[in-house]
Parts: sequence; C-alpha cells; structure tokens
Amino acid sequence: MRVSQDKRIRFPFIGLFKGMAFTFKYMFKPVPTTMYPQVQEIPVPRARGVIALHVDNCTSCMLCARECPDWCIYIEGHKEEQPPSKPGGRVRKASVLDRFEIDYSLCMYCGICVEVCPFDALFWSPEYEYSSYEVADLIHGKTRLSDWLQTVPEPPALEPHPEEAP
Repeated sequence: MRVSQDKRIRFPFIGLFKGMAFTFKYMFKPVPTTMYPQVQEIPVPRARGVIALHVDNCTSCMLCARECPDWCIYIEGHKEEQPPSKPGGRVRKASVLDRFEIDYSLCMYCGICVEVCPFDALFWSPEYEYSSYEVADLIHGKTRLSDWLQTVPEPPALEPHPEEAP
C-alpha cells in the first residue's frame, strides 16, 4: 500500500506528460481529412449511394416495399388489359406502375430492396450528393429515381466456369 502511494506522490502528472507527448507526435504530420465542399472524393464503383429505379422492369410486385425494414418505399400500381400477341389469343393483364417513391429520410441503406427485386428494377448508384434543407425534398419519386439510373456503373464481368475455360 505504501509503495503505490509513494509513486502517486512522486509522479503526479505522468498522464499529462504522456498525453502531451502523443499530441506533439502527431501535431506536425499531414492531416488525412478531406475538405469536403472544396475537394470531392471519388467513390468506389460499387458504393452505396442512392437507389436507382428502372421503371420498365418494375412490375409493382411490392416485394421491395414488403421487405423494407423501415417501410420507406411507397408503391402504387394498377392492372391493364393488353391485347393478345397472336390473333385468336386471350387478353392478358399487365401491372402498370403509377407511383414509386423512396423516403430517404427514413432509409437506412441496407440494400434489402435491391437484393430482393426479382426483376432487376432497383440498382445502387454511387452518387452521394442529394442532401436537402427540407425533409420533404428527400422523398424521391419515380422520375428522379429513374434519373439516377444513368450513374449506375456496369457490373463486373463474370468469371468463366472451370469446365468452360480453355
């Protein structure tokens, strides 16, 4: 007991000196921080930024909206009759997408909606600059989501199957 009390009395500011030594060690090294508004980083090609929508592929099956844990996807659609493709064929019904909106103020960017879409209608875009001063502006409709489709990079090429390789 007496030895530990003597050490505390002998070196009362050892923690302060260790902290100052650590500070001086890194004080004159360059800072790795990117100054965002002036310098913009280039995201990696498959980064998760914003979700893009391919309207022609969407069948309004509501699978993405049902699987979303945040319930931030809103879909409305209706069925339309299409004429038969061959003469004498039967009339078919096709789903038409009326409304597709994603509320990015609720979205947690988990990617479940992109993964569960069976028709490849949703994609990740690396764009990350879509902030707004108004919360209402964070609800993106199908026209704005379709605009993000131009920024989606091409997927990487598949590796050849071992049996097919020369």
